[in-house]
Amino acid sequence: MNTLLLAFLLCLLPCFSSKDTISFDESVADGQVIVSSGEKFSLGFFSPGASSKRYLGIWYTKVPVQTVVWVANRDNPINDTSGVLSFDNFGRNLVLWCCAGMNVTSSTSTTLWSTNIPASSSSGAGGKSMARLLDAGNLVLLLQKEPTKTTSDESNLVRWQSFDHPTDSVLPYMKIESDQKTGMDRILHAWKSPDDPASGDSSYYLDPNGVPQFMLYKGRTRIWRSGMWNGLQWSGVPTMRGVIFDMNVVNNENESTVVWGVMDPTITFRIYVHPSGNMRWAAWNDQQGKWFESFYMPNEPCDYYRHCGPNGNCDPYRDPGEFECSCIPGFKPKISTDWLMNDGSSGCVRKRPMNSNCGNGEGFVKLENAKVPDTTTGRLNPGMDLSTCRQECLKNCSCTAYLSSNLTSGIGCVTLYGDLLDTRVFANGGQDLYIRVDAIELGI
Repeated sequence: MNTLLLAFLLCLLPCFSSKDTISFDESVADGQVIVSSGEKFSLGFFSPGASSKRYLGIWYTKVPVQTVVWVANRDNPINDTSGVLSFDNFGRNLVLWCCAGMNVTSSTSTTLWSTNIPASSSSGAGGKSMARLLDAGNLVLLLQKEPTKTTSDESNLVRWQSFDHPTDSVLPYMKIESDQKTGMDRILHAWKSPDDPASGDSSYYLDPNGVPQFMLYKGRTRIWRSGMWNGLQWSGVPTMRGVIFDMNVVNNENESTVVWGVMDPTITFRIYVHPSGNMRWAAWNDQQGKWFESFYMPNEPCDYYRHCGPNGNCDPYRDPGEFECSCIPGFKPKISTDWLMNDGSSGCVRKRPMNSNCGNGEGFVKLENAKVPDTTTGRLNPGMDLSTCRQECLKNCSCTAYLSSNLTSGIGCVTLYGDLLDTRVFANGGQDLYIRVDAIELGI
C-alpha cells in the first residue's frame, strides 16, 4: 500500500515521454523515457542482460541492440520498478530515488544517486533549473536565467553534465580530461559483466604526467598504454592514422584534455572499456545489424605493458617460433637464463655503464617504426627541432633517448630519461626513436 501511495503522489507531477527536457516540476518514472531532439539518444530505466535489477541510463535510440553508454546508479541498483528521477525540493539537483524493496519506512525515500551540486554553486544565480538530453548523448543540468534589464534573452548556465562523469564509454565530443587546477579526472570503469554495470576492476584514463598518454589498468596493474599524441596519431595506435577521427589535444600547465570527433556525423561510434579488460572502438553496422569492433587493445603479447621489460623491444613480426623480445641497441639481457626460456620481463641493462663514458663520444642509434616508450618521466620541448633536441639530450647524462613530438610540423621534441619502458615496433605507422649509446657501440 505504501508503494501504491508513493506512485499515486508521483503521478500528481507532470509525467511524460519522448521530449528532451525535464523541468524542475516534472519527473521520469520507470517505463517513461526522454529522447534527444534528433532522436539519437534516450534516457530512462533499463535492466541489463539477464538481470532483473533496474538502472537509470542513456542508450542509443535507433540501435536495435540496446547499448547503454552511461549509468547513473551503476553501483546502487533498484530491485523493482519504483525508481523515479526528479528535482529535489529546492529545484537544484536531479535526484534518483525509490521506496519499494529497499527496506525503508513508509515516511522515507531512498536516494540512490544525485547530481550533488552544492548550494554555494548556484547562490544568487536566480532562474529555474531544467535538464536536457543532447544529441551528443550528454545529459546537462541547466540554470535557466530570467531576462534582466541589460539582457532581453534568456540564457542557460550549465551546472552539471553527464560527460563529466563517464561510466565505461567515450562518445564523440566528450572531453577526456586531467585538470590540475580543479582536480577533475574523467576515469572510465568497465562494467563488472554484461549483466552488471557496477564498477569493474578495469579502468582507463588520461595520465598527465610527463607527456600525456592514455592508460588502461586491471586493478592496480597497468596493462596497456596508448603512447603520446604525435600530431598524427597516438604513437601506440598507428591504425587510427587517416581514419574517421578528428582529434583535438590540449596539453599545458593547467590541463591535459582530449576531445574525439567523428568526421562523418552519420557514423554511430563509441570507445569503451569491455568487462574483459580490453579497450575497444566500435561502430554500428546497419547492414549487419551489429557493432563492428575495428580495434581493441591489448590484442597480442607486444601490446601488453612492459612485455619485454625495461629497455627491451618487442617485435611481433619475427619468424614463427622466434622470441618476440630483444634488447634495444646498446643493451643486453639482464637475466640471460630467463630470456632463454622466452621470458623477457626482467628486461635489459647497458652493456657498459653510460655514466662512466658520458661525454666521451656517445651518440644515437635510430630505431624505426617504434612505439614511443613510456613518456611518464619524459620532458616535452615544444619549440625545439630534432637537431637541437639531440644536442640537448647529449648535455644531460641522464637523457637516454629523444624523438619528435609532432610529426605534422616537425617542430617539438621529447627527451626521455632513465629506463626505456614498453618499446615495440610496428610494420608501419610507428616513428623514429633515437636511443643513446656509447662510442664503442657506434664503432668509434
